[in-house]
Amino acid sequence: MKLPFLRLVLPLLGALLFLAALGFAIKNAEPVTVRYYLGAAWQAPLVVVLFVVFVLGAVAGVVASFSYALRLRRELIALKRELRRRVGSGAES
Repeated sequence: MKLPFLRLVLPLLGALLFLAALGFAIKNAEPVTVRYYLGAAWQAPLVVVLFVVFVLGAVAGVVASFSYALRLRRELIALKRELRRRVGSGAES
């Protein structure tokens, strides 16, 4: 019963979100200056600057999650190896 409702609502929410982002982009087309160290500066429309910052944050989140997943994968492999060793030797703990 829920699935047909979600099939209708999710595209509508996506369209509303897209229209809100489009309206934001149109209203904030003025250039802004982002200043760095040593006098370096970058000038671009506000919406472009926000998009770049959003993408960089998303990439940082994916990299952080990926390193955590790799650590968990290594731990899982070590635990499987330990389990095989214990089952293979017949030792019970």
